[in-house]
Amino acid sequence: MKAMICKTQAPIATSPLQWTNVAEPQVGPGEVRVRVRVCAICRTDLHVIEGDLEPRKRPIIPGHQVVGIVDQVGTGCHRFSCGSRIGIAWLRHTCGHCQFCLSGRENLCSESAYTGWTDDGGYAEYAVVHEDFAYPIPEQFSDAEASALLCSGIIGYRALSRSQLPPGGSLAIYGFGSSAHVVAQIAKGRGSRIFVCTRGQRHQSLARQLGADWVGNAYDRPPKLCDSAIIFAPVGELVPVALAALARGGTLALAGIVMSDIPTLNYERHLFYEKNVHSVTSNTREDGKGLLREAATLGIKPRVTRYRLEDANRALSDLKADKISGTGVLEI
Repeated sequence: MKAMICKTQAPIATSPLQWTNVAEPQVGPGEVRVRVRVCAICRTDLHVIEGDLEPRKRPIIPGHQVVGIVDQVGTGCHRFSCGSRIGIAWLRHTCGHCQFCLSGRENLCSESAYTGWTDDGGYAEYAVVHEDFAYPIPEQFSDAEASALLCSGIIGYRALSRSQLPPGGSLAIYGFGSSAHVVAQIAKGRGSRIFVCTRGQRHQSLARQLGADWVGNAYDRPPKLCDSAIIFAPVGELVPVALAALARGGTLALAGIVMSDIPTLNYERHLFYEKNVHSVTSNTREDGKGLLREAATLGIKPRVTRYRLEDANRALSDLKADKISGTGVLEI
């Protein structure tokens, strides 16, 4: 099969992904194989390719927002059959018996595995996953729209939960890429006010199109103190900015898997009055199910920019340069 392979971690500007032929993956017990239709791109892919995340498998096929059609099922499968349209996301395995797995926090399992990092992902014609970690795709979403939900949507959904946004409350969003543009639609659907702080005319324009109540630059102060905030940009310098924009008792969620160093905080200005800071680590399968269910109910429409699979280096370069509006999607 054709795939984009990362053999050595390197800056995306050097086009480290190689378009090549590799053996088709075969299913094991409980696994399903999909013929990939689309795979969305993500900043986490950049972290894997450029070395912000330590390599866990070499070479690796990146990609963890996969939508395709099941064409093989392993022994013992019961959830899906050939012809089912399913999604494969970032989280692909947990131990199932540790304290975190048994308490609904499988995202913290120390034996967890991840699509496109510890195991081959979706920048290829075929991909394999255990059926317990695959998602049925609601019929109202196109392949490209669904792929845009499978990481950016799911992680954004968990970040929204971690931000403890009260019903009808106000939410400040820092950075307005793939995750943020989905979260903004969900929060608006819940009746919240949205204040977007982001650089770049393209992102600001999309925020306005999606109904943001106010749009400013990354370091601008929203017009009122907010109940909650989420930082999607991997910029530690935004943490004190976001904390200063919170009302008393407000909560800040940090959604990135990688973030630059956080500057010194002033206790009274940034943390006093019971302000909270919550990190976000991966997701649980319940997050994925909840996101797809609510996105379908609210009629969420991710915005996508399409590329060919063999143009993955260019697509990721555009992502790094903030040239993509919404979510970049590779078509296979």
